[in-house]
Amino acid sequence: MTKEQWGALQDQLSSTIGENNYKTWIQPIEFHGIEPGGIAVFNVPTNFIGTYVSQNFGELLLAKLASMDCEIRRLKFQVANVDTRPSQQPRPAPTAGSPASTQTANATSGDVLPGAPLDARFTFDSFIVGKPNELAHAAAKRVAEGGQVTFNPLFLYGGVGLGKTHLMHAIAWDLRNHRPDLNVLYLSAEQFMYRFVQALRERRMMDFKELFRSVDVLMVDDVQFIAGKDSTQEEFFHTFNALVDQNKQIIISADRAPDEIKDLENRIRSRLQSGLVVDLHPTDYELRLGILQSKVQNYRLQYPSLQLDDGILEFLAHRISTNVRVLEGALTRLFAFASLVGQPITMELTQDCLADVLRASDRKISIEEIQRKVAEHYNIRLSDLIGPKRVRNFARPRQVAMYLCKQLTARSLPEIGRRFGGRDHTTVMHGVKRIEELRTQDSQIADDVELLRRALEA
Repeated sequence: MTKEQWGALQDQLSSTIGENNYKTWIQPIEFHGIEPGGIAVFNVPTNFIGTYVSQNFGELLLAKLASMDCEIRRLKFQVANVDTRPSQQPRPAPTAGSPASTQTANATSGDVLPGAPLDARFTFDSFIVGKPNELAHAAAKRVAEGGQVTFNPLFLYGGVGLGKTHLMHAIAWDLRNHRPDLNVLYLSAEQFMYRFVQALRERRMMDFKELFRSVDVLMVDDVQFIAGKDSTQEEFFHTFNALVDQNKQIIISADRAPDEIKDLENRIRSRLQSGLVVDLHPTDYELRLGILQSKVQNYRLQYPSLQLDDGILEFLAHRISTNVRVLEGALTRLFAFASLVGQPITMELTQDCLADVLRASDRKISIEEIQRKVAEHYNIRLSDLIGPKRVRNFARPRQVAMYLCKQLTARSLPEIGRRFGGRDHTTVMHGVKRIEELRTQDSQIADDVELLRRALEA
């Protein structure tokens, strides 16, 4: 590709990303040339601009360049007027693969494999640690140091809004800042699947394999989305094995434990369980209060004159326990509303402003309540429901209770198992699946479950 072609491409980029973005980020960069291995090299005035362009426009830029020159496979940003002789390169450019999401555009090198952009808010400094997430936080910090760890992969799982993606981004930020020598790729499972399908369509599977297997740290978010996608699972499995065999670190997140992900191949499930599997538990009161206190410090900078009455944060931490996103959203709405109407944040204003959120959070169903209701419905003793006896008269109600606990509470399978006489989480999973099957086959079971659900939610 020539510099004249780059000039023509700039006009296309301007119309695609908008004039302001173009003038701020694309116009300052200069096409330098093509290096062996299909690496398009750009000079940038600062490290920051190179990193921003690679994170936010890397995929678009690479696609546009590849449409003009099919040999172009990667991007490289280097600070202009800096000596970049081959002897100073930390590793040969054709085999490097720093992703856009974690690339540091330093003075010597910066090969780019565009990945998902990182959220600047999601760092370890902004992550509030409490008992429900302390193990996940400690494991993430250990991996973020960049050295060899005894567990590989690190598998983080939990419900919506519990901090999985926050920790993934925090690891990537730390590695980017403290270990710029490592090639780190962060992306979602959907992006992995998209790249795989694209490579198949364009007959570039060898390029795909080379790029993904040249990283030092592979981070895949929401891995449950590859379940049921046979070809994608096959390639993910081989990529996983290749990286582990090279002692490269893998970090995975999902919304549930590996053995709970439906349609996931057994060999992948086994691989994911071979490292450290960490559950991010639902937040407790202390953790929720800490999160609110941290957020309020930021809001005081935006609304310095806004008065917040005592007890408001404690009230919200008690009442809103679904997930952190709902909690943070409620606080954001509360401060914005109080600012717009020009009133202090009182208890009365809080209850009026957040009436719908508080109403949705009012009803809390506990495992103990479910166990009592089920025992009463089937006319058995509570001790028999959670006890060790496996006779059918107790086993089926026990499975119904486990199923309802999974459906109506945010508790994890291991915790549910502990509340049923210390049973293993696989026993709970089997019971849940069994009731799911019986609901479609046995009208009596379906009626029992529906009746109990309505009674519990009333």
